Amino acid sequence: MGKTIVIQPVTRIEGHAKITIQLDDAGDVSLARVNVIELRGFERFCMGRPVEDMPRITPRICGVCPWSHHLAAAKACDAVFGVEPPPAGAKLRELCNSIAFMEEHILHFYFLAGADFLLGPDADYSVRNVIGVLQAAPEVARRVVRVRHMCAKMLEIIAGKAIHPQAAVPGGFSKPLAKDERDHLRTMADEALELAKFSIAFAKESVFPKYLDVVKSLGVITSGFIGTVKENGALNLYDGKLRMMASDGSFDEFPYDRYTEYIGEHIEPWSYLKFPYAKKRGGFSLEDNAPGLYRANTLARINVCDFIDTPLAQAELEEFRRKFGRPAQLTLLYHWARLIELLYNAENAIRLLDDADITCPETRVKVTPRAARGVGCTEAPRGTLIHDYETDADGMITNMNLIVGTTHNNAPINLSVTQAAKSLIHGGQYDQGVLNTVEMAIRAYDPCLSCATHRLDGKLSVKLDIFDAKGSLLDTFAN
Repeated sequence: MGKTIVIQPVTRIEGHAKITIQLDDAGDVSLARVNVIELRGFERFCMGRPVEDMPRITPRICGVCPWSHHLAAAKACDAVFGVEPPPAGAKLRELCNSIAFMEEHILHFYFLAGADFLLGPDADYSVRNVIGVLQAAPEVARRVVRVRHMCAKMLEIIAGKAIHPQAAVPGGFSKPLAKDERDHLRTMADEALELAKFSIAFAKESVFPKYLDVVKSLGVITSGFIGTVKENGALNLYDGKLRMMASDGSFDEFPYDRYTEYIGEHIEPWSYLKFPYAKKRGGFSLEDNAPGLYRANTLARINVCDFIDTPLAQAELEEFRRKFGRPAQLTLLYHWARLIELLYNAENAIRLLDDADITCPETRVKVTPRAARGVGCTEAPRGTLIHDYETDADGMITNMNLIVGTTHNNAPINLSVTQAAKSLIHGGQYDQGVLNTVEMAIRAYDPCLSCATHRLDGKLSVKLDIFDAKGSLLDTFAN
């Protein structure tokens, strides 16, 4: 008879999820699903609030990536009020975005995903964690912890606080940057750049070569991609136009306030995450290489951009494309792309700190409430982040929609997990190492599940399993 394998909780990710793997009578995988089992509901309980509160409220969606929501909300407010921040205000926002990216990419590569590569996916779970990483590479770990802490201090200097920030306001940035602060930040940015250079060299020499077979086989699917680029096609993580690329490399470009023309949103009863799809290329389908299937996050951005306008990251991009082509489809290459972005953000932070505008005292403009719709979009570490607000004449929110980076990857994550499970589990044979390797397909996407679960859509789907004292399932109730 068939059997159900449940991996719960999925470890070393942000948020809560379980993997349900259904085996057929032969013990082979017939179906696998990633069930996201938490709900945030921000799209509903923010209704009726003053729109200027959104840059303060939405960072509470997630303490891991609050800056992404903070900045997307501020940009949406700019659009609602019909204003453009002064150059210094926009550049301070982008600087904070690059620093927050560095902090997040360091965390994920070394402490969330790193244990699988530094200790091996089959290592005992008691050491396959951040403590094991610290013990396996203490000198590297100390350096990583120092720079990640330093990035948080950089955000404190610029904005007053690193977590749940309030510095980006409708119309700009609330706090100008003093010249002595800029000089202090510049020294810190140099140290962050050195870690970024070390990280990609270390990974290419000591990590990725050992796992090339795994990279070529685990969680592999074929999809399109989405990301933000400048007018000239260069990578940009704060502002620009959206580029939706098909699996063959062709693409559409559009202003992000027209995202509803290109992105549809589908709902399945077994997950609190929505399923976006490329509506101009096809309807929703949970199948590999479906026309509407696309991915976001690091690999997507590396694929959609034509080039990177900082020299060190551009050199790494050229090497990456020589090895893997464009668009690259191997799921575990998200980790490699993440290190290219780490390098880019370090270079970009230095470029912004060297810009004369960064210390200009004019950082914001006045705003006036009005009835309007405003869309704010920025790239978050986990993918393209869209905040869409509508307000009445008093500036109170009447409608709100969020598409979060991980939401874009919901269908691809399920497909990658299914592919991984089918390739690893045969004849009912598996162990904890195999199950962890299945989890690696999720960790490649660096999902932020608490960020991504918001919509109620008029009902709350609940499934209740009742077990006896011995753990046997007695009954199931579902609405």
